[in-house]
Amino acid sequence: MLSMAERREQEKGKMTVEEAGHKGGERTAETHGREFYEEIGHKGGEKTSETHGKEFYQQIGHKGGQKVKELIEKAEGKEEEKGR
Repeated sequence: MLSMAERREQEKGKMTVEEAGHKGGERTAETHGREFYEEIGHKGGEKTSETHGKEFYQQIGHKGGQKVKELIEKAEGKEEEKGR
């Protein structure tokens, strides 16, 4: 069985899945332009609309609206506290 120090030494130079994903994302951004991201976003949106109905968009729109409402109310509460 390896000690913690031996295990750390073996893992030296390796990267986590998160680090690898970040590195890959940065590389993709360097090699592809804005049009690439627009195209894959459009494709993803089309696929989502094919697999989800109108209700899905109503539901996520409602959730987004509720979050905005919550943030506005929170900001208004802070303004009232400052005025006291």
